[in-house]
Amino acid sequence: MYEIEPVDPATFGPRKIGAIRHNYHEHPMFRLDALAALAHRLMPSGKCRFAKPGLRPDSPFEHEDKAYDGRSLDEVLQRIEEPGSWLALYNVQVDPEYDRLLRDVQRRMQQLVAADQKIFDVRGFIFISAPPSATPFHIDRENNFWLQIRGHKSLFLWDHEDRQVIAAPDVEEFIMFGSLGNVRMREGTLERSFRFDCGPGDGVYFPSTTPHMTRTEPDRVKPGDAVVVSIGMVFYTDVTRRHARTHALNWQARRLGRSPTSPGRSDLIDRVKEPLGLTLVELRRRFRGYKPPPGIR
Repeated sequence: MYEIEPVDPATFGPRKIGAIRHNYHEHPMFRLDALAALAHRLMPSGKCRFAKPGLRPDSPFEHEDKAYDGRSLDEVLQRIEEPGSWLALYNVQVDPEYDRLLRDVQRRMQQLVAADQKIFDVRGFIFISAPPSATPFHIDRENNFWLQIRGHKSLFLWDHEDRQVIAAPDVEEFIMFGSLGNVRMREGTLERSFRFDCGPGDGVYFPSTTPHMTRTEPDRVKPGDAVVVSIGMVFYTDVTRRHARTHALNWQARRLGRSPTSPGRSDLIDRVKEPLGLTLVELRRRFRGYKPPPGIR
């Protein structure tokens, strides 16, 4: 049996950062040979993503569907232990074997997140790297069960309601258009973070729009074990969808000179705003050519 459990069940909640434990690092589908085979199956659809060595926490979060130096996928995998290597496998649920795995995980995630929230659209993102490497500071629109599978990685997270870290208009812009242009780590930001140093079997749950970044360090590498693997199992709920629609309405209200209340502060206000936000999204889709991002419709 493979399980995910909160480290502190008494304080664990769907709108809070929380440490978790798991045993998915023992699952055969997360061995390096299995992940290499998965990468080859995903490569033709552009779901293998590559980044240049030397990314820093404050770098733009940019990656491409081809290796920056023209190497083939086989060459990247053969040299994955070289310092600074970085490969991500996006949306692994499109592969039938990994889709079945994620569906099994979904049942446990549903129990942990809350009985009154319905989970949908579960996706998987697997990150394979060799220290030193970093995933730059950014936010996601989904909730995330982040599991460390192999090696050691430091995960830095910030309260998703801390507007000194990311201003509300920048969160709204991201929810509406996926823009991370203003979502950057600035001076003094790191001091406001929560740090989790994770090895195999460790993990962290964090809710939608939680700022986060990761870092791997060469001094944590053991001989013969230079590759670091982690997976983000991400998903939406009816609550994340309500909040996304509230962000959409807030984006429009701010253009009209208003200072709207952020989602999560009042469930009543969010429930009033939700249908109005959805109407705005549909009108922009129908008459302005707007393409709504995932999790908002």
